[in-house]
Amino acid sequence: MPCNKKFLNGLVVFLMAAIPVGSQTMSRPHVIVVGVNGMEWDIIRPLLLKGELHNFAEVIQRGVYGKMRTLSAPNCPKVYSSIATSTPPEENGITGFVVAGKTARTDMLKREPLWSILSKHDVTVGMANVPATFPVMPLNGYMISGMLTRGQGCEDGILCSPKLSEVKGGEAVYPPSMVAELEMNVGDFWIDCSRMPTAEQLKGKEAEAIDHWLLQVSQVRAQQAKLFDYLLSHHRTDFTMLVQSCEDRVGHWLYPIQPYNVGYDPALHSIRLNAFPDQYRAFDQVLGKILKYVDQNTYLFIISDHGIKPLREFEEGRRLYHSAHDHGGNTPIIAKHDFEDGDDVPGSFIAIGPNIKRDVRLMGFTVSVFDIAPTILSLYGIPQPTQMKGHVLSEIFEAPSSEPAKPSGK
Repeated sequence: MPCNKKFLNGLVVFLMAAIPVGSQTMSRPHVIVVGVNGMEWDIIRPLLLKGELHNFAEVIQRGVYGKMRTLSAPNCPKVYSSIATSTPPEENGITGFVVAGKTARTDMLKREPLWSILSKHDVTVGMANVPATFPVMPLNGYMISGMLTRGQGCEDGILCSPKLSEVKGGEAVYPPSMVAELEMNVGDFWIDCSRMPTAEQLKGKEAEAIDHWLLQVSQVRAQQAKLFDYLLSHHRTDFTMLVQSCEDRVGHWLYPIQPYNVGYDPALHSIRLNAFPDQYRAFDQVLGKILKYVDQNTYLFIISDHGIKPLREFEEGRRLYHSAHDHGGNTPIIAKHDFEDGDDVPGSFIAIGPNIKRDVRLMGFTVSVFDIAPTILSLYGIPQPTQMKGHVLSEIFEAPSSEPAKPSGK
């Protein structure tokens, strides 16, 4: 439609004003993307209504928010790779945790990811704990790998948690010289959230096992928060992407379900009813630390690859699309996200920043996982590669004025 074309042209002109041209020295846009694996609106909304997520509520009021369309049978590696490349799994090569019998690796990518494109256009890039980024790739900045990192006691890399000093089978940090700096200033942190206890480990000592695991979850989150704070304060980059995954892991087996839900076990699921909601209370505190680095000229995107819902018996019986593992060996999970219809477990999207609309809820599926990369590229004035399937989210921005500014004075 002509009006849409006119709007997009105006938006590009507006965004390009922030990009250096020729000998100009104007700074590039500052963009921070925070990923929260398995973020579930059904759990978050009651906490917002009760006033328990102050920082979360602030960003919602300052920007746009809503559901984000994910993939069918979504899981973290395949969705984050689709977010990075704006292409479906069958095109980008990362179809799940395991590809052709091997744990997914960055060298399996068949399409260029966002961080590589940005780097080639001289945009500085920082990455930490993003799933499926092991081994790390050289880029114009730094990268610290996340989920699927291999290491001591975690040779397959699937949903386990090697420490930085225990990584094997590839580099977890780029540049490698940054490892010593991180160990000195952040510590020997866990790369990812650990596997949940197995059924055998839980039997007869459910409360003890749950509390022990949740304590480690809290320790991992504290380390990640310290890492994020250090990176944002000591390694500022034009584009930064930080991801947390413990929310997803806790939701799989400690979702606060009712006795009528599939898989309910009173010995397990009546012990720590607040375990999953507590993940968002804790994330809200991490978000508060990140917001210290978000000024009026910063774009902040909070996204999740998918949501998570209680098991549904009729779909469990089909198992036509179930992933190759159940997020913890024989852990008795009660919630999942790899439903055949990804619209049943949508991701989340929140954005604030210059010229982004305020306090606007996006209805339906305005946003797709394929739209994140094109939108970020547009902020830097970088053309969208032809293979990308998404579009620039022009609808989240205020319409640029079509009238020239009137001169001030007499």
